[in-house]
Amino acid sequence: MYKLTTRSRKAEKQFYDILNSREGIKEKLEKLKVNPRTELDAHKLRGKLEGKWSCSLGSDIRMVYELDDDNKEIVVVAVGSHKVYR
Repeated sequence: MYKLTTRSRKAEKQFYDILNSREGIKEKLEKLKVNPRTELDAHKLRGKLEGKWSCSLGSDIRMVYELDDDNKEIVVVAVGSHKVYR
């Protein structure tokens, strides 16, 4: 099982703001920690975000993350509306 981490204050703030404002997010993240490549419509990103992954935490909430398989970590890069892709 993977663990969730952040490496920036901005990503940490975005993550906890969404986590505390929406019901059901914690349960979705538990599923993601088991299989971060397939749960929650997870998919690889292309273009300027190549190498990162994205998943859906709600109809209008996306999470962009990197996978560190060696340390079993999901590193949160950004959380928010579709603007996180910009």
